[in-house]
Amino acid sequence: MSTETTAGTDRSSERLLAPAYAATTIGLFSLIAFAAFESMAVTTIMPTVARALDGFDYYALSFAAPFASGVVGMVAAGMWADRRGPLRPLLVSLVTFSLGLLVCGTAPAMEVFVLGRIVQGLGSGAMVVVAYVLVGLVYPARLQPAVFASFAAAWVLPALFGPGVAAFVAHAVGWRWVFLGIVVLVAVAAALVTGTARRQPVPEDPAKAPLARLGWAVLAAVAVLALELVGSGTGPMLVAAAGAFVLVVVGLRPLLPPGTLRGGRGLPSVIATRGLLAASFFCAEAYIVYVLQERWDLTPGQAGIALTCVGVVWAASSQASSRLGERVSHGAALRFGTSVVLVGVGAIALLVWLRAGGTAVPAAAPVAAYVLASVGMGFAYPRTGVAMLADTTDEDRGFNSSALPVADSLGAALALSVSGIAYATAERAGQDPFPVVYALAVAIGVLGILAAIRAAQPAGSPVA
Repeated sequence: MSTETTAGTDRSSERLLAPAYAATTIGLFSLIAFAAFESMAVTTIMPTVARALDGFDYYALSFAAPFASGVVGMVAAGMWADRRGPLRPLLVSLVTFSLGLLVCGTAPAMEVFVLGRIVQGLGSGAMVVVAYVLVGLVYPARLQPAVFASFAAAWVLPALFGPGVAAFVAHAVGWRWVFLGIVVLVAVAAALVTGTARRQPVPEDPAKAPLARLGWAVLAAVAVLALELVGSGTGPMLVAAAGAFVLVVVGLRPLLPPGTLRGGRGLPSVIATRGLLAASFFCAEAYIVYVLQERWDLTPGQAGIALTCVGVVWAASSQASSRLGERVSHGAALRFGTSVVLVGVGAIALLVWLRAGGTAVPAAAPVAAYVLASVGMGFAYPRTGVAMLADTTDEDRGFNSSALPVADSLGAALALSVSGIAYATAERAGQDPFPVVYALAVAIGVLGILAAIRAAQPAGSPVA
């Protein structure tokens, strides 16, 4: 009888919502969900913000900024947590994220709004890393897959309701409350998580992380943002933009496995595929609500439906990729995913171009193309993580695991910065800027397919 009771108790504790884990599970789920909601909300209302602050010159930068600064937050929080435990970086990340939201919500000008986005990105990047650290410290190995699955699920609800809620709030009480309201929600989630972080021991003999890694992350992030700021100019400004691009490459190289920037076979191209997927898709996503409003005369709420559909389809495609497992190789999954992303983004580019030429294209067409691209993202995105781990040893697991989100964030930030340059250049030339931006997303998608092909080839294999 005693044995059965013990076994029953053990089984009851192997749940994410068991008393020992409930507060942490709910808190972590909430933090991820609120960060996801903020991401969906910003995409929905950004055209409204840019109009209100007369800041369309900074439209692309407002998206690139948190991607770039997030890399610095990720690296800094990981190093800090390794040395001092998760509590201090968690508290600082929450305060920084909230401060960024407050700056955005009270910004009197677009320049201040972009500054808020930079601060917000620092906090959100650090917050995600600390959440992952807490998963490793708090939950037994058998529960960790379920925690990460809950993180994926935390994106579904914001996808379903985030765009609509953001559009409603912006219309009813003003766009500023989309940012200010999230601060209160983050505070509630923080109260559930900080107690758990406080109970975690400080490492007794922490490994020394090289500060140079943080320096390279700062260099790459600043160079990406500088590229967009100076790249829209002429003459000497173009020289400065070229210099900024070189600095991005210089800063990125130490943060990624050798050979990543040249598409080396195997692991380097797995990392490159992740970065190029993010670059192509998020470049297209940043402008989808904007173009639907400007060229198809949709309201923010109507255009936000596209984001809702994408969130649900992305999650469903990720589940399909997971269930297929080893029946579809990682290489095949990456090739399929990048191809579908390219087809979807290419279709958006074609439809936007036709619309610019006066062809009557229904709004549902670019929305459908955008949703199709999300099928490819959902199928390939998780596989990049699994493929990376499959080609990783105990000695480089930490480095490679951090390289994946670094490539992800800086790839998206760099593409968004270049898209801002392309948009401004096209406007100066009297052209419709939207086809130019989507042509850039297509070109990046082609590079993604080439990287995916090489990702499936073992390092050192002969040239085909």
